[in-house]
Amino acid sequence: MDERLPESDQRLLEQIQLNLIQGVGPRIRHALMEQFGSASRILNAPRQELLNVPGVGTKLANAIIYRSAKSSAEEELKRCRESEFQILTEETQNYPSLLKEMPDPPSLLYCNGTLLPEDELAVAIVGSRKCTTYGLQQAEKLAGALARAGITVVSGLARGIDQAAHRGALKAGGRTIAVMATGLSHIYPLEHQELSEKVANQGALVTEFPLDQAPVAGLFPQRNRIISGLSMGVVLIEAGRKSGALHTARHAYEQGRDVFAVPGRIDHPASAGCHDLIRDGAMLVRDIEDILEGLGPLMAPVVTTQHREIHTPRELSLSDFEQNILNLVTLEPQHLNDIVQSSHLDSSRILSTLTILEMRKVVKRLPGGFLVRATS
Repeated sequence: MDERLPESDQRLLEQIQLNLIQGVGPRIRHALMEQFGSASRILNAPRQELLNVPGVGTKLANAIIYRSAKSSAEEELKRCRESEFQILTEETQNYPSLLKEMPDPPSLLYCNGTLLPEDELAVAIVGSRKCTTYGLQQAEKLAGALARAGITVVSGLARGIDQAAHRGALKAGGRTIAVMATGLSHIYPLEHQELSEKVANQGALVTEFPLDQAPVAGLFPQRNRIISGLSMGVVLIEAGRKSGALHTARHAYEQGRDVFAVPGRIDHPASAGCHDLIRDGAMLVRDIEDILEGLGPLMAPVVTTQHREIHTPRELSLSDFEQNILNLVTLEPQHLNDIVQSSHLDSSRILSTLTILEMRKVVKRLPGGFLVRATS
């Protein structure tokens, strides 16, 4: 590699090179990193040490040793910078923190658009490509409601439910992220070119795959772990028993994410997978309130574009007045009288609002007339 490059570019090129080697998927990469610790050490490792890594055979060891992807990596980085695509690594500041919780996070995340801190408040909506009008309506409706509440909608840019979810978030003026199973230079399906441009302008297109990766059936289940990994929870709409969306639900369970399902007609096979999930413990969704109530606590407070500090997702359903009253309640116990006095507002209205906040589980009442802000 060019020694004149900054050290950060050298490391990035080494990671791109490793990512370009055919056969180095998430599991093999994880095993290599466990053994060697960095892309540089992997690329410079002796053959026998590489062969000692589970899953690495002679062909893959040779591809790593002979650095067959070196020139391709330099060209890949050049093309990304010309197109103003970002390449994020786990060391990059704006690499999504939710992905770092995964057992096999993407080593590289190609990004067309912008990832923001408030995208930590994200919910995925996935489902069948061959869906009914009912499914499309529910996906667009829920996505729009989530977007208006300040939640980023994540999906996979596919036909059907995914398309409706992105469209609903865009129409509501919210943010949406499309996780692709192809490279950024291969929008799939082709008819979603215009949709992909709108997503990039109002959120981001992301993928772990190189720029020229064409659609391959086996890569779609692999990318599904990123859809769930970017999200606090996953909502399934019209997933049949053989639907690929069920892979996303499985990843969500493995990653400790919340799983929701929208019911359909009990005699329609399009929703059979959703009904199985509900029977087995997934949360039933009738409206956005079910989602906000069911989502677990945040790892850390998130500041939204409206400058609201959110501690639990259910706070997103509050009115402006309710949010203002909630802001009077701190993480440390305060006496009810002190909260009322600090508001300088009508005490009866404050007391009734605090009761509503307690019912919504964003405020917790303690013995002795004390209140504290709920964080879980």
